[in-house]
Amino acid sequence: MTYCCGILVRDGLVMIADTRTNAGLDNISTFRKLHVFEEPGRHVMVLSTAGNLSISQAVISTLQEGLDNPETGEKETLAEVSSMFRATQLVGRAIRHVHGLYAEGLKEADLRFDVSFLFGGQVNGGRLRLFMIYAAGNFIECTADTPFLQIGEHKYGKPVLDRSVTYNTDLYDALKLGLISMDSTMRSNLGVGMPIDILLARRDAGHSELNYRIEPGEPYFHDLRERWSAALRAAHNNIPRPPYR
Repeated sequence: MTYCCGILVRDGLVMIADTRTNAGLDNISTFRKLHVFEEPGRHVMVLSTAGNLSISQAVISTLQEGLDNPETGEKETLAEVSSMFRATQLVGRAIRHVHGLYAEGLKEADLRFDVSFLFGGQVNGGRLRLFMIYAAGNFIECTADTPFLQIGEHKYGKPVLDRSVTYNTDLYDALKLGLISMDSTMRSNLGVGMPIDILLARRDAGHSELNYRIEPGEPYFHDLRERWSAALRAAHNNIPRPPYR
């Protein structure tokens, strides 16, 4: 399992991903799931992954090496795209390309082609956007009405974001709430774990503002976990008991 979330607010974009992979109780590893494609002044794009690790790694490698453009015959990479929409289409094409290579073999092994992505960023001064891309290569876009998207083990962290995040939330408050959402998920599912990778991109800045890994024992995250637990206990104690008889 994994948990990744993207939050798109007025000030910018927050992307958060855990690093745990689990192929069985005795086969737990750490792999980066937050991938940054950045050329300061031109574009910053962030891709987070969930699902089958071999599939997601194949998609990332395909994007890095490039896909043949059927019109020009040249390799097309994220470095040359003209907009986030075109970049998202390219990720979808990469997924379908990998599906064509491996889907039949996975089926014979009784395995599903299981992968999903969050993809956010800004290209050439265009709109800052956030997409969720499915295993079929199709996608949906984040909106101001629901300014976050999640992939992986999302159900434990979703109530935190539902109750607290709006489009007008401050960028670093959005990061804090995303980390609380991650902590809630980690406490309820051992398949999600540290380190945690985070990235912040401020709208129209043309580069990432923060690209950071939170390691186990990191003081701020430890303090956040303790404060959130204490706040929940205090809230519970301050709510009157049900009057029902």
